[in-house]
Amino acid sequence: MSKHQLIVTILGTDKTGILSELASTVSEAQCNILDSRQAIYGKEFSLTMILEGSQPAITKAECLIPPVCQRLDLLSMMKRTSHHAKQNLEHLFHVEFSGEDTAGLIKSVTGFFADRNASISAFRQKTYKQTGSQKESMKCKFVVNMPAHENFDALEAELTALFETLNVTGKVIDKHKKDTNENLTSW
Repeated sequence: MSKHQLIVTILGTDKTGILSELASTVSEAQCNILDSRQAIYGKEFSLTMILEGSQPAITKAECLIPPVCQRLDLLSMMKRTSHHAKQNLEHLFHVEFSGEDTAGLIKSVTGFFADRNASISAFRQKTYKQTGSQKESMKCKFVVNMPAHENFDALEAELTALFETLNVTGKVIDKHKKDTNENLTSW
């Protein structure tokens, strides 16, 4: 029997038991969860998952999930898709940078990777006020995947030059090589 897939995104105020209820609903529809990502932003909750099942099971999930979300005061969006496969992480590296939070900063850095056909698979940004200053500062971390044939040293040099023009400090960590200071800082 042919397998069908459904991407489901759910947003709302975080409450105990949301994930359990949604997993139960997916099970009731006789679908499998192929992949999922969950995040909590303060009091808000975000979940994206890819479901797989027969065509009737996917249709049942499309019918069962919205009433559960409505009862839990959550927003939901769904889109049918196909051929979901895990990412081919050919050359994985982490990018970290920090500095004054200025307009266009994230756009410049994400554009750098878009121009090189790199995929950003994770993104985290934190803003804060410097002690004794009224200026907003930011820290940002990306997980980036590039084709293995790309020249990592050239990419690192170009990104470092970009950081200098943006007046931020940053680094690139090749995940194929172990960084000796990798576990020293965390946030």
